[in-house]
Amino acid sequence: MPELPSPPVRSLGDLGQTVRRLRQRDGLRAVRIAEQSGRSRDLLHRLESGRDVTTSALLDILQAMGCVLRIEKAGLPTLQEMRQRLRLMMTARRTDAP
Repeated sequence: MPELPSPPVRSLGDLGQTVRRLRQRDGLRAVRIAEQSGRSRDLLHRLESGRDVTTSALLDILQAMGCVLRIEKAGLPTLQEMRQRLRLMMTARRTDAP
């Protein structure tokens, strides 16, 4: 069965979701990835939660998962991506309101 393409990564949140989805799809345990990468399980959790990690940490995690990073020229966001951005903006405005 052919593998479905990953959605584009346009934010730290997208990156974290993609890493988690690939790890879970391949049945890889977080503890094992942390051990194989030489990084902490906490760092993997931060990455999968969409928080900032160093580039070297990201590459170590990806290597331990048997994955690589490919950079492509960004196309226009999809309608679904624009809707998601709008929802996030509206949520942020509501939480910022006095």
